[in-house]
Amino acid sequence: MTRPIRILIADDHPVVRSGLESMLAKQPDFEVVGEAEDGMEAVRLAKELSPDVILMDLRMPEMDGAAATGKISKDHPETRVLVLTTYDTDADILRAVEAGATGYLLKDAPREELYEAVRSTASGKPLLTPAVTAMLMRSIREPRTQKPSAREVEVLELVRKGLSNKGIGRELHISEATVKTHLIHVFGKLGVDDRTAAVSVALERGILRLEG
Repeated sequence: MTRPIRILIADDHPVVRSGLESMLAKQPDFEVVGEAEDGMEAVRLAKELSPDVILMDLRMPEMDGAAATGKISKDHPETRVLVLTTYDTDADILRAVEAGATGYLLKDAPREELYEAVRSTASGKPLLTPAVTAMLMRSIREPRTQKPSAREVEVLELVRKGLSNKGIGRELHISEATVKTHLIHVFGKLGVDDRTAAVSVALERGILRLEG
């Protein structure tokens, strides 16, 4: 009899971990061997338990999923990582794939799709949903631009909140001219011509996060 696929669940939400474990336990060829509540614990348990597949959330405390994936892929290449997350921005996908994830699946996928994704990942077959593949291909085709600095992101966040250049300067204790300079740099780095487009592209690429 072929041994079951050994699975480690890494997610910072206990309810999600419990739900996934209950769901996966219904499959005779799966065995959940452990749970991690953050990236650091995922790295530690990957070493201790040697799972075949890790279901990896992206946004976790201590160490995020992409960073944990990179370390696990480097230290334990026999362990495959299937990213299971609610985040589907280009930046998130690229970070996970570049870190070494074998598959990338969104949490709203049907359970049968999850089961097949686990099996495919265990066998080493790369797995990306059509929607994820489309976003990844778009990112690859687009020329990579320099990322905005921390201060430029602060300015862009205030632009998104509707503040004028004068209001941004008052908020950050800098001159209005400096605000304009930061925005010019941001426009160049994002390849846009105006404030609205800058915010839109920054959200799409994960530079800014949607509130809530």
